Amino acid sequence: MKPPRTLFDKLWDAHAIADAGEGASLIAIDRVLLHERTGGVALKSLAEAGHSLLDPSRVFAIMDHIVSFREGRGRDETRSPGGDVFITETRRFAQAAGISLIDTDDARQGIVHVIAPELGLALPGLSLVCPDSHTCSLGALGAFAIGIGSSQAEHAMATGALRLNKPSQMRVRIEGTLGADVSAKDLALYIIAKYGSAGGQRMAIEYAGSAIDAMDLEARLTLCNLAVEFSAFTAIIAPDEKVFAAIEGKPYAPDAGSFAAVQDQWKTLHTDDDAEFDEEIIIDASQVRPLVSWGTSPDQSIMIDGHIPKGGDPEALDYMGLKAGDRLLKQPIGGAFIGSCTNGRLSDLRAAAAVLKGRKVASGVRAICVPGSQSVRAAAEAEGLDVVFRQAGFEWGAPGCAMCFYAGGETFAPATRVMSSTNRNFRGRQGPSVRTHLASPATVAASAVMGRIADVASLEALEVI
Repeated sequence: MKPPRTLFDKLWDAHAIADAGEGASLIAIDRVLLHERTGGVALKSLAEAGHSLLDPSRVFAIMDHIVSFREGRGRDETRSPGGDVFITETRRFAQAAGISLIDTDDARQGIVHVIAPELGLALPGLSLVCPDSHTCSLGALGAFAIGIGSSQAEHAMATGALRLNKPSQMRVRIEGTLGADVSAKDLALYIIAKYGSAGGQRMAIEYAGSAIDAMDLEARLTLCNLAVEFSAFTAIIAPDEKVFAAIEGKPYAPDAGSFAAVQDQWKTLHTDDDAEFDEEIIIDASQVRPLVSWGTSPDQSIMIDGHIPKGGDPEALDYMGLKAGDRLLKQPIGGAFIGSCTNGRLSDLRAAAAVLKGRKVASGVRAICVPGSQSVRAAAEAEGLDVVFRQAGFEWGAPGCAMCFYAGGETFAPATRVMSSTNRNFRGRQGPSVRTHLASPATVAASAVMGRIADVASLEALEVI
C-alpha cells in the first residue's frame, strides 16, 4: 500500500520517466505552449540545429505578448518598435514545424494563460510548460504547469521530457469567507505581503481550504498566477466539479464519449488524508481587505486604508515618490490599466464594469481596458460591458498582454502614477519612470473614477456624502 501522497506527488509520479541522476528526474511533458516573444526564438534555434519536434500535435504557438492592442490592428502590428519580426518569425517557424498556430487574427487569440483554459489546452493531470513565468496560473485546473526558458522549451519539443529536481512542498490553507469586496487578487497580495516575495521558497504550493473551495475557476487562476511573485516553483489546486464543468466541451478537452471516464480519473487528483507537506501556512480569509502595492515589489503592499510602514525600502519609496508613513488613499493618479493574464478574464471585467457603470473617469486619467482574449472580448461585448467602459472614459483594446509590461513602444508618460490589475510593479515595468500600483480590477476602476487611489467602499462613501 502506497503511503499518503500529496496532489503534487501524484502528478510528479505520473510523469516521472526515469531517474536522471543527482536527485533529478526525467519528467514527461504533455503540452508545450509558446508565445511570439520567446517561442519563435526556440523554434528557430531548434530548426537551425537540425532537430525535429517529437510530436508537433503537442505544441501550440500563440501571439499575445507584443501584439498591438489598438482596435482594428493589422496582422503584424505590434506595440514594440521592430516587434513585427517576432510575429512573422514565430508564424514562419510554427508553420514549418507543423504545430498549431493561434495567430493574431484568429478568433481564439489571446493571452496564453487565458486561452489555455478556454480551449482545454490545460487540463487536470497534464504537464504543461511555456517559456513564461506565469505558466503556474494553469495549476488552478489541477495541472502540473511550470514556466521555463527558451532552451528548455527546445528540449521539451525535441524530446518530450525535461530534467527536473523535485521541489519541496507547501500547503497554503485559506479558511473562512472572503469579504464581498475582496478578490483573489487581494488575497494573493495579502499572502505575498505577509510572508514576503521569497516566502514560497521555490516550493510547489497547493492552495486549499474552504475559501478556495468557494472560488470559481477564474479566481483560482488569478491566485495561482501570482504564485511566481511568491517565488513558488509552481502552484496547484485540486480540480473539482467547477473545473470539470468549465472544461467540458472545450476543443482540446476529452470528447463527450470519454469525458465521464476521464472525469472519474480526475477525481483522484487530490491530496490524500495524512499526506505531509514541508511547510504549511493557514490564512483567515476574513482578515483580508482590499490591498494596493506601495513599492516596486508585490510584497510591498498594504491594506488600501493603511499607511506605508516605517522602515520601508527607501529606494522603492524614492522611485514611487512616497514616504514611510504616507497613506495611499487619496494619492493622485494619472493612469489606470485593467487586463493581463492576472485579471483580464470576463469576471474581472464584470467586477470593474460594476464600479464604472454610470460613472466617469476623472479628468487627467488615461484609462485602458484590454480583454485577455478574443473570447473574453466577445462575451463582454455581448453583455454590453464595452459600452460601460467606453462611456466611463476607458479605451477598449484588442486582446493581448498590452500595457502589463513595457515593450519599447506606447506607454504611460514618465513618472505617471498608475493603478494596474497586473502582476508586477518593478521599476520601469510599465514604462520608464512609471509608478505602478497593483490592485484588483474593482479597485483600479474606483481609483480611475476618483482620480486618486481609492477602493469601492471609499468611492461609494464619498458619493453618499
